[in-house]
Amino acid sequence: MSSNPSSLPTVNRRTFLKSIGTSAVAVASVQVGAMADEINKAAGPGPQGPDAVPITLSINGEKKDFQLEPRVTLLDALRNHGPLTGAKEVCDRGTCGACTVFIDGKLTYSCMKLAIDAQGHEITTIEGLGKNGQLTAVQQAFVDCDALMCGFCTPGLVMAATALLASNPKPTESEIKRGCSGNLCRCGTYPHVIKAVLKASGATVTETTTVTNYGSVA
Repeated sequence: MSSNPSSLPTVNRRTFLKSIGTSAVAVASVQVGAMADEINKAAGPGPQGPDAVPITLSINGEKKDFQLEPRVTLLDALRNHGPLTGAKEVCDRGTCGACTVFIDGKLTYSCMKLAIDAQGHEITTIEGLGKNGQLTAVQQAFVDCDALMCGFCTPGLVMAATALLASNPKPTESEIKRGCSGNLCRCGTYPHVIKAVLKASGATVTETTTVTNYGSVA
């Protein structure tokens, strides 16, 4: 008995390629699934990825032990595990300077430093500047000159000013502006910041003192 050609399935280039592609995807899916099963068996039970590890940090002259995941930033370790909340989390992108600390005496954005990488180094936060409850000259000058408003930028600016005066005890207004250029103040207290640093340097500053360099510190 002869077959009716109209009853046979039509095969063209498009349907042929589609059938090959579908078969390949099915085979690949089976292979990937098998590989995933083997990896899971080898890894054993429990969460996948790096767990918390022991980390020891030297902060303000004291050794502190933590259990932290390797991904945790120094800022997060200080604020949420320290707890030392002087360094502020504002931009979390290494641009505003609110999280500034010293690492081995060098200004560092703590949001851009992993806590695990800070091991073996001396970390100083704003809490570690004053001794026995006494403000430093820079901190007191910020209070006296009203160099703060909302306060989020203030710790970072104090750290920057402290570093500046350590390297240049008698800075000019322009040098102060440059030295604090890595710190942003959204409230615009830059003139007061400049006056505070001048006062901390020993310059005579009164309520009538005019800061000529009024441009944004940043």
